Amino acid sequence: MTGVLFESIVLGWIVIGFVVFIVLLFVTAPYGRHSKSGWGLMIPNRVGWILMEIPSLLVFSYFFLFREGRIEPVTWIFFGLYAAHYINRSLIYPFRIRTSGKKMPMIIAVFAIFFNLVNGSLNGLYFSRFSPEYGPDWFMDIRFILGLLLFIGGAVINLRADNYLIRLRRNAVNGYKIPEGGLFNLVSCPNFLGEIIEWTGFAIMTWSPAALAFALWTAFNLLPRGIEHHKWYHTQFTDYPSSRKAVLPYLI
Repeated sequence: MTGVLFESIVLGWIVIGFVVFIVLLFVTAPYGRHSKSGWGLMIPNRVGWILMEIPSLLVFSYFFLFREGRIEPVTWIFFGLYAAHYINRSLIYPFRIRTSGKKMPMIIAVFAIFFNLVNGSLNGLYFSRFSPEYGPDWFMDIRFILGLLLFIGGAVINLRADNYLIRLRRNAVNGYKIPEGGLFNLVSCPNFLGEIIEWTGFAIMTWSPAALAFALWTAFNLLPRGIEHHKWYHTQFTDYPSSRKAVLPYLI
């Protein structure tokens, strides 16, 4: 595969992501709090989460590790950050959430598996075959510094919001309560906001077209999801704060 073909595939993947974004503005993916029957075979939520998330870790690791040539220290940092995120999402988070007895449609898991296979492959291929040589100078590049700060900040926001929601669900009588405090006072889904910031930082830090596609796909998926969560909160709780936005403070 040539570099030009690779970039064309990445561009096509971004276009597909934008189409998916438009569709998700009108169709709510039926899993989690929006789960419903009528979408075919159902599987346990925990199994679905693992099946959905682990392909990205596996294919990214395969392409990254089984490459020719030396892996630069900077690139090892990219690998470590990517792998840490997906180890948490595929092997830790599914066992922390309160999801006993809940199910999701298998078709949702299949769509997510496809996305993660493509995303993991594009990013793994980029670092194994098409990336520039990230020398020691990259540690001092403003793109690396800014991107790393955004990635860490987004990851902290995401993890703190996840931890809060897990504790909140554990102590709720009917499974849900109005979240309060911190960024929850500004948006309904700071966990989604954190993940968008995280992968935007990764795209800046690596200055990679594949990582840019990943960041855009993250926003394409999580913005509509956050809007649906926001609407759901308003339908479930008559006293839900009207000043909150869905995902982006003061905007959306």
